[in-house]
Amino acid sequence: MSSETSRLTEETSQPTATRRQVLAGSGAAVASIAFTGAFSELFAGTAAARGHSGYGPLVPDPDGLLDLPKGFRYRVLSREGDPLRSGEGQVPSNHDGMAAFAGRHGHVHLVRNHENRVTGRIPVPTVEGLTYDPMGKGGCTALELDGRNNVLGERVAIAGTAVNCAGGRTPWNTWLTCEETEDRAGTNGYTKDHGFIFEVDGADPRRTGAVPLTAMGRFQHEAVAIDPRNGIVYETEDAFDKPFGLFYRFLPNKPLGGTGSLRAGGHLEAMRVPGVPDLSAVQETGASFEGIEWVPVPDPLAAGTPIRFQDFGPKGITHAQKLEGCYWGGSSVYFVSSFARSSQGSAADHYGQVWRYEPKRRRLTLVIVFGPGTDVQLPGESPDNICLAADGGLMVCEDGDGAQHVFGLTRGGEVYAMARGRQNIGTPQEPEWGEFAGVTFAPDGATMYVNCYTPGTTFAVTGPWR
Repeated sequence: MSSETSRLTEETSQPTATRRQVLAGSGAAVASIAFTGAFSELFAGTAAARGHSGYGPLVPDPDGLLDLPKGFRYRVLSREGDPLRSGEGQVPSNHDGMAAFAGRHGHVHLVRNHENRVTGRIPVPTVEGLTYDPMGKGGCTALELDGRNNVLGERVAIAGTAVNCAGGRTPWNTWLTCEETEDRAGTNGYTKDHGFIFEVDGADPRRTGAVPLTAMGRFQHEAVAIDPRNGIVYETEDAFDKPFGLFYRFLPNKPLGGTGSLRAGGHLEAMRVPGVPDLSAVQETGASFEGIEWVPVPDPLAAGTPIRFQDFGPKGITHAQKLEGCYWGGSSVYFVSSFARSSQGSAADHYGQVWRYEPKRRRLTLVIVFGPGTDVQLPGESPDNICLAADGGLMVCEDGDGAQHVFGLTRGGEVYAMARGRQNIGTPQEPEWGEFAGVTFAPDGATMYVNCYTPGTTFAVTGPWR
């Protein structure tokens, strides 16, 4: 951490927050979904803005697609069912995780996941040399944009995968797309095993092809984040049934080696928090656990038993429901549990947790807890995808009930509505809200890109970003 960053961190640290305020509808409103924790913890190593509390009330969109604050505008870049500009077929369904990369001449390359299961309405078209399993309907598409967000190209980046949910970017500017499934060959018509991570080069997909990174484990992957100092990859698992998912780290044999280096293999380990078999049981923000252990995964390919069911010894292993978003900040990795429900098998209930792991200290800290929730029409519950915003704060996609938002978080503990999806599928009185996913920013910070999951839509949002 630089001296300037250290100074900013000290000067802008805040006391523990016990309330929050949002801007929603036609004006400011106090949300009934509370949080506890110190939001300044989320910005370690970043020069996040101070004293900034959002961009104002959301203005209803007359076209019934996307509500934004005054002064902001959106452009629809791509919608499912439209023809791909490459001529390879239609834009696939179920837009999910996404990242933006700098290209030549000021261009931007967007790499976008399609979380298609076997029931996916529009599959990712199969393309020779870019298809893993012809029976898989998931994959990624790549858009090329000019400096004004005009779409110059749109094509298949990888096909034949399954349930491509989130992922993460590498330090060498490729995308790691994650399969959120454990289906084996012979299940649901698949001809190959699924549950892997694949590397995708949005500018030149044929450089990376369709090669599973098998050493990184076969499980219901969600997101990844890479320690830029040593190349260790952290991975979340969004398992749907009990025992729930694990938090992993992958130690590559060829760290930080550039495109294709992760194919050289490595070692997969799972996190054990001594004395804590289920992270949902921890309810007090600021709670820290020292001496975090990393246990070798007995069978990373899960040839006989899914990893979370495997025998990790008499001390067991630590589980958590809905492990989703993951990012690297400063000298720590942050990961999100979107919610936990005791009725589904968790040890306790919450409406979202954010955890921070410090590798050098082997310390895990519960930073934020959302909830309880009593009004799902307001933003702030069930955090999912998360990214650093143009103004130095964070942008988070909701994955909950009711109205769906992209909401912002500031260092001072303010939560504000940045966008609300109004896909206008239902009636004006009872709209059907589309989940947001894949929020990311252009390299110059001037545009926020975000997906609506269904009907699959990719937006470019511009305006008076701070």
